[in-house]
Amino acid sequence: MPKFELYSYYRSSASFRVRIALNLKKANFNLRPVNLIKNGGEQKSEAYRKLNPSSQVPTLIHGNHIIGQSVAIIDYLDSVISEPSLFSKDNYIRALQLQACEIINSGVQPLHNMGTLNELGAQAGFDQTKKDEWATHWITNGMRTFDSFIAPYCKKYCFGDEPSAVDCFMIPGHYNVLRYQIEESKFPNCMRIAKNCLDLEAFQKAHPNAQPDFPAPK
Repeated sequence: MPKFELYSYYRSSASFRVRIALNLKKANFNLRPVNLIKNGGEQKSEAYRKLNPSSQVPTLIHGNHIIGQSVAIIDYLDSVISEPSLFSKDNYIRALQLQACEIINSGVQPLHNMGTLNELGAQAGFDQTKKDEWATHWITNGMRTFDSFIAPYCKKYCFGDEPSAVDCFMIPGHYNVLRYQIEESKFPNCMRIAKNCLDLEAFQKAHPNAQPDFPAPK
């Protein structure tokens, strides 16, 4: 099997998800950092756009296959590396897992990502304080929804006693809760499950602070 290559930015939630999934699968992969800030953003370069027309991270390369978008990438990984399975074989549970992932993927992360916050500054004149208030609002709203949704299904992890794709999405969301200094106790299930996840090497190695492009202290 060809080695995987992952184009990633250390603090990108979507990249973080895929790094977790690759680690859970024990996949052999090369990390290729893409700086979303340097020189206006390396993701906007002509060379990178040929890989990913959306000019976003992550992008996964596996042999001749090039895949963008974290949901598609994790689904692909689950197809080509069978164990451990990140999605249930039960059609209904799989649909619920995808719903949980999309609560974060569609309903939380896009509302406070770098592009959105930059446009709020450019188009609406938001200063940093207002940007932080905006991000805090949407993270809190979305993570409360997620926490409530997983309540009937969570045990040690979001959907049972083994990590799944849902945990790959929850942990970057939890990271942003901490980053914006939102009270963890508002999301009791996530707070408990995050401790279990972060005891695992797969999650530790995927953490933004553990990435080669994490900024050196000044």
